[in-house]
Amino acid sequence: MLIKRIIDVTEKCFLVTIAIFTVGAMVQEVMLLIEQRSVALKDLLLMFIYAEVLGMLGAFYSSHRIPITIPLFIAMTALSRLIILQGKDGDPSILLYESGSILLIAVACWVISNLRNRD
Repeated sequence: MLIKRIIDVTEKCFLVTIAIFTVGAMVQEVMLLIEQRSVALKDLLLMFIYAEVLGMLGAFYSSHRIPITIPLFIAMTALSRLIILQGKDGDPSILLYESGSILLIAVACWVISNLRNRD
């Protein structure tokens, strides 16, 4: 029992640390955007990733489990941001791989949600 308690406390400490670092990164990004006086799509996607990480932490604290779809949404957003950051100068085959990955993750989300609704 003591080992389980130690693991639970350690897990919660790490999750609180992740939340603090996520909020810190969001504040840094907002300050940078204010300083630059410019907001691009890549910046919005990064802020969305931060919000999803906080949402995932909130979901864990409310239900003591992380729905598998939240990390998948974060992955799709991160891949979308990567595509935008590469711009038009990147290798077209890389764009196909990244967009194919987004499609594959989206199909996985669809399958998971359909399996969940069937139960």
